[in-house]
Amino acid sequence: MGLLDNLTGLLGGQGDLAEAVKSLGVAGGVGGLVDAFQKGGLGEVAQSWVASGHNLPVSAEQIQAVLGSGAVGQFAEKLGVDPQTAAAKLSEILPGLVDQLTPGGKLPDEGIGGAVGDLLGGFLKS
Repeated sequence: MGLLDNLTGLLGGQGDLAEAVKSLGVAGGVGGLVDAFQKGGLGEVAQSWVASGHNLPVSAEQIQAVLGSGAVGQFAEKLGVDPQTAAAKLSEILPGLVDQLTPGGKLPDEGIGGAVGDLLGGFLKS
């Protein structure tokens, strides 16, 4: 299965969006992911993904810095690619993915966020 097939499988539907985020291993669901970007100095970028309107871009290097090599490496392994390619693909898909998981410009409420958080695990570097 190629990279495009793997990404299509991860992003094929709304449920698959949560699975793509799950594969990042971020604790706290979408809120945890946004928080990680805020702690990494990219709060304005992450907030643009949550808010209505234009999503600011993120680079592969920024993805690596915020998520860490462990999370990016796990995502790369799921896709069957090297970590640099995975980080580049994440930089392309993450803004839209977070945007779709935050309809109305709001982070999911505790019920949804908790369920997503349970799926995500705790591999984000501190």
